[in-house]
Amino acid sequence: MLKWLDQAIFYEIYPQSFLDTNADGIGDFQGIIEKLDYIRSLGCNALWINPCFLSPFGDAGYDVADYYRTAPRYGTNEDLKRVFREAHKRDMHVLLDLVPGHTSIEHPWFKESAKIKRNEFTDRYIWTDHVWTYPEGMGGISGFSQRDGVCVTNFFSIQPALNYGFYQPDPEKKWQQAFEDEGPQATLAAMEDVMRFWLNMGCDGFRVDMAGSLVKNDPEGKGTIRLWQQVRSFLDKEFPQAAMISEWGEPDKSLLGGFHMDFLLHFGPSHYNDLFRCPEPYFSSRGKGDIYEFVEKYKENYEKSKGKGLICIPSGNHDMKRLAYQIHGDELKIAFAFLLSMPGAPFIYYGDEIGMRYVEGLDSVEGGYDRTGSRSPMQWDSSTNAGFSSAPVQDLYIAQDPDPHRPTVQNQMEDPNSLYHEVKKLIKIRQEHTALQNRSSIDFICASKNTYPLAYVRKSQDEAVLVIINPSSASQSFSCPYIPAEPIYTFGGDCTSDNGNISVPGSFAGFYHI
Repeated sequence: MLKWLDQAIFYEIYPQSFLDTNADGIGDFQGIIEKLDYIRSLGCNALWINPCFLSPFGDAGYDVADYYRTAPRYGTNEDLKRVFREAHKRDMHVLLDLVPGHTSIEHPWFKESAKIKRNEFTDRYIWTDHVWTYPEGMGGISGFSQRDGVCVTNFFSIQPALNYGFYQPDPEKKWQQAFEDEGPQATLAAMEDVMRFWLNMGCDGFRVDMAGSLVKNDPEGKGTIRLWQQVRSFLDKEFPQAAMISEWGEPDKSLLGGFHMDFLLHFGPSHYNDLFRCPEPYFSSRGKGDIYEFVEKYKENYEKSKGKGLICIPSGNHDMKRLAYQIHGDELKIAFAFLLSMPGAPFIYYGDEIGMRYVEGLDSVEGGYDRTGSRSPMQWDSSTNAGFSSAPVQDLYIAQDPDPHRPTVQNQMEDPNSLYHEVKKLIKIRQEHTALQNRSSIDFICASKNTYPLAYVRKSQDEAVLVIINPSSASQSFSCPYIPAEPIYTFGGDCTSDNGNISVPGSFAGFYHI
């Protein structure tokens, strides 16, 4: 395990929307550099930068046209190297977003793959053997080239799937190659070359997009685990300090594959949306939510990963509605008390620390659709375009929150009771207490069905902390085998303990030594 990951707190940057320094309406690398001190002063010591490679931007950069060149709208490769250098000067680490599952249809690999004459890229993507043969259960595109076949796609039709083989190839479908075959192995070698290039440039590792989806017909993930174990061997040999965090949602598989941490998904069986993004979120003060299924699934994954607990829970990201969409005010502060006291590296999506809102009713930009409202430009201050850009408002990449009372970094910094200051305080407390850090254990004490509060114990070798979270506006009590002693952090009052029962006020969060 990399030592720096033990205390890593990530700040996710959607580069299009962070800070524009050349008045073209789109964020850039120089904007990231100029705000490194802000991110560091918040307490975050690591960055995850969403895809910033050359792309036609049909899916916001998740359709890569060249893995070796940055998109000119952000700057040059040399500018990205400066991001790495400037971050390192501040004792910060930088993960790039690696998209290994598919490319853009504009990628030279794909253009060569679509040719009739066999070449080194013929098997770089998954093609059926006939233009009328569509792959079962997968998307496909056909009729656009002279090659006789259908090319399998991931997600949008502009994202042809790279070929890492099939775990169980159908013997009657000769176009389905095995992972060990020459084509899939060449694809993996090409992706390792991409990783090698950026690691040599100064990148500290990768957050890997949809890491569990590469090998096809692999329901138990065994083929994909084997693939990542091969990557792990390559990294251990050449870049042992490279961090790898997976977007997989199954830590028992991703950690076995060699990833350091797994990234919790907002879809699938995690019940993550039960916390913040459902009709009655658990973190609403209405007190009608339920965290039970989330905790049960979390415990199941925790056990499967042999108690490593390295499951990263994000405040949000570019693919889901903002944290402040359904919870507000003090509810957000209590949500961050939870996010910043759980195991695994916390991830804060840019702007969540000031309560940026989901902007409704926006036209889709770069394949965003309903996600577009979570990708609006960062709100820095009260100047033109909230300090994001000096471009004319009509040139902004995405329209900003039009509310005149929208939160900004400036007004949040000026208010000592703001969400920003609460997040900053919580990060500081987490970093000062080993029991609250990424690798320390967790034991749930109270997480019953349809009840409040939530309580758990975090332990390190030298410290144990009881965490109590009560988002409900009503006071609550629960039986607890521990007696809370010195308070490390409280919000909304204090708890009382009597004969094995603890009572807490409504809208409360507290951390106590035990």
